[in-house]
Amino acid sequence: MTGGTGFIGQQFISTFTEHKYTVLSRNARRARITLPHTNVEIIEALDEIKDFDSFDAIINLAGEPIIDKRWTDSQKKRIEDSRWQITRDIVQRIQNSDNPPKIFLSGSAIGFYGNQGSSRISEASETQGEAFSTKLCVEWENIASQVADKTRLVLLRTGIVLHPDFGALNKMILPFKLGLGGNVSNGEHYFSWIHWQDMIHAMHFLLINDDCQGAYNMTAPQPCTNADFTTALGKVLHRPTLFTVPAFGLKLLLGEGAELL
Repeated sequence: MTGGTGFIGQQFISTFTEHKYTVLSRNARRARITLPHTNVEIIEALDEIKDFDSFDAIINLAGEPIIDKRWTDSQKKRIEDSRWQITRDIVQRIQNSDNPPKIFLSGSAIGFYGNQGSSRISEASETQGEAFSTKLCVEWENIASQVADKTRLVLLRTGIVLHPDFGALNKMILPFKLGLGGNVSNGEHYFSWIHWQDMIHAMHFLLINDDCQGAYNMTAPQPCTNADFTTALGKVLHRPTLFTVPAFGLKLLLGEGAELL
């Protein structure tokens, strides 16, 4: 597993303890603290593994956090390299294996589709537009797809994963608790989300069911608008949602990354 020390990786390993894991991490010492489980081996480089013949599955979750920093040119390159290069390395090793892993579960995101407004999207939908997030996901999937003839390939087109202590929801909660919550711009854009428990259980279902292959949208069946989500979060936290975050403010803060919100 790559990205095993990230939130999704940690939760997956902690939940599905019946498996044995080898986790790739750039910081083995920190990884051993994060993942103290007896069924986890930590490595710092793929070169520590002679080949992939002894593995049943590869789960590829590695990647620079997508909206933690403003999308400068250098940050966009880090986002690309952190996904594309490790996927290339995994693909090469699968291609060179005499007995390759039975499944390659590889990350992607719903950014693959681009901005398609209120159109209904399925896994059969094509990409639209030239946004950075779209080009990022298309190339990421293209790299992983090079081993579709060697192993069962599953692509995880993931929406916004919701957990109060992680990611987007964690960043929203404080301003809402302070009474500063509100819509982003006009609130009409759609918000495709998935609860973190649904995410890891869906991953496990895809992992163990041999009939599952290809791309899967890792989102709840019904996306909501930003305005609907804002209203729901305000009700849960018993706080007003009177403020509006202007689109230009997000653009100044996140650059092109504002397109994801």
